[in-house]
Parts: sequence; structure tokens; C-alpha cells
Amino acid sequence: MPHLASKERLDLLSLTKAGMEEFVHAQGWKPYRAEQILRWIYQRGVTQVEDMTDLSIHDRMHLSLIATINRPTITDVVQSRDGTAKFLIRLHDGASIETVLIPERDRRTVCVSTQVGCSLDCRFCFTAELGLKRNLTAGEIIGQFLCVQEHLKETYDTPPRLTNVVMMGMGEPLANIGPVCDAIRNMIHGRCGLGLSPRRITVSTAGIHHKFKDIVELGVNLAVSLNASTNEQRRTIMPAANQLCSLPDLFAACRSLSLPHRRRLTFEYVLLRGVNDSPQDAIRLAGSIRGIPCMVNVIPFNEIPGSPYSRPNEATILEFQDILIRRNIDTYLRKSKGPDVLGACGQLGASAREA
Repeated sequence: MPHLASKERLDLLSLTKAGMEEFVHAQGWKPYRAEQILRWIYQRGVTQVEDMTDLSIHDRMHLSLIATINRPTITDVVQSRDGTAKFLIRLHDGASIETVLIPERDRRTVCVSTQVGCSLDCRFCFTAELGLKRNLTAGEIIGQFLCVQEHLKETYDTPPRLTNVVMMGMGEPLANIGPVCDAIRNMIHGRCGLGLSPRRITVSTAGIHHKFKDIVELGVNLAVSLNASTNEQRRTIMPAANQLCSLPDLFAACRSLSLPHRRRLTFEYVLLRGVNDSPQDAIRLAGSIRGIPCMVNVIPFNEIPGSPYSRPNEATILEFQDILIRRNIDTYLRKSKGPDVLGACGQLGASAREA
């Protein structure tokens, strides 16, 4: 259970089932209260302790004095021409983050942030220019999903169901591993959480390899951002990440990772014109990942203000993909979603600048 400073109320949204059981025990309450409170938060969507009507008035008064449900607040929604929605979200301390809803034919994916800013300095990423402001709590991470879910309920007579979560928003998830794992536990718990399948949750990392096992053990998908075919390239465009783990060491960590049966890694590769998009880059990449159970998402660079990088032309993009496919690598082109509102991969962070 998180440590509390004096007079600070506990955020119930950040507690896992185990943490809630510990909290309930400390109050001298019956064990069933833990599941009862969590079901109010996740199944019924309450935001006030006072609304938990199957707790006695005395217990609700006591709980409201020592705890709160610190759900973040949507301050604006920016709609893209392609249907993607970017949510500007204010946290309890006034900090701002961005969350993206990506609607597709058979799914609706929420792209959540895990940090205010980012602890890494990838040169092609808008968020990286902010630096790290702070980590998010587990409640602030899962609270983004709840905010979007509530927004849909208020907007549609028959609200569409959110089906997937990707931790690919602002921040490096594995640099905030404890709250990220707690948020995932609450997302996948059937009775006391959102009840999402672990297979519908993906955590994206720039390569903090010693934390890979923590994510894989939760049964969710792991996506590793490579973005280079040589160590020199990666050192130039992802200096902090490459200092934490060089490209050869990253490939070795991926190769040695014990994945569940019939599961595979996703490698993400942002294509930068004239930097890492040549046929030789594709050939080197295919050779480096051969034998690893994996697929590759090729992501043509999404333009950001003031960047020295640009997007390759379509012929270059398709040739890169074709080279990988011809070498028996399952390869997909990631279609940019929401680039006109700075909502696509690598573009998040505008609202945090304005806060």
C-alpha cells in the first residue's frame, strides 16, 4: 500500500486488490469490504466515497476523511479528421497529460500516458523535449481509461466499448514500472477491475531491458522501440535509451526473453528519411531479429514542430516493408492516427507545454 504523508488522503484508484485488502484490514473492517469498494470504483464508476451506499454512513464518513478517488479531469477534447480524439487531461496537482482514443472498425484503443513528460530524450519525439516532470501514479494511469469511458457514456446514447489499451502515450512506461504494473493489475482483474484481457494491453518501451520480465509476467504484450539498425544510429537518435542498453544488448535481451506459448514481441521502427530507412537498414534489421518470435510495426515519421527529421516517401516506406516481408518477417505499416491534431505516435506533449 502506498506510503502516506500526514494529512494526505489515500487515492483508492491507485490500490490493487492486494493493496485494498491491506487497507481494509488496517481499518478493522471485514475482508469483503475490499472487493466491495473496488467494484464501486470500477464496475459502477463512482467518483465519490459518499456514493458507496452499501457501506454504512459511519464507514463512508470515516473513509471520506482518509481516502479519495482521485480521478483525473478532461479539460478539452480535440477531434481529428480521421476520427481519432486527443484528450487533454488535468491531474490533481495541475499537471497536464494527453490521452488518445483511436477508433477502428473492430476495436477502440485508448493510448495512455505513464509520465508527465519523459525520462528519455529520443530526438524524433515531441514528448522528449519536455524532459521528465514526474511519474504518474497507478490511479492516474488507469484514470485516463475511466475518463475516456465516462466521456463516451456522456456523448453517445449507446456508448462504444473500449477494447484495448496501449501504453504508448507520454513517457517511458518501464521507467515507472511499479505504478504501471499496478495499473495493469487493475485493468485485467475481472471482479475488482476493468476486466480487460491481458492480450488487449500493450506496453511500449524504448528498451529498459531489465524490466521486460515484469511486463511479460503480467501476460500483456511487450513492444520494443528499435528505430535503428546499427548501434551508431541508435546512439544518435535515442542517446539516453541506448546508454541504458546498447542495440546488441537489446537484441540479446529480446532473444533470451521467455515468452508465453504462441506469444511474440512487437518491434517498432520509426522511419526517418535518410537516417534509418535504406534497404541496407532493412536487411540489417531482418538479420538482427531473425529467430526471435516477433512482428515489426513500421512507423513512418509523424512530423513535429521544429524537428530536423522528415517522413520518407511512400516508395521508400513500401520497399523497407517489402524487404522485411521477403525475409519472412511479419511486418505491418502503422497508419498514422490523428497527425492533424498532434495526436499520432511521437507527437504528444503540446498541452504540457501550455500548462
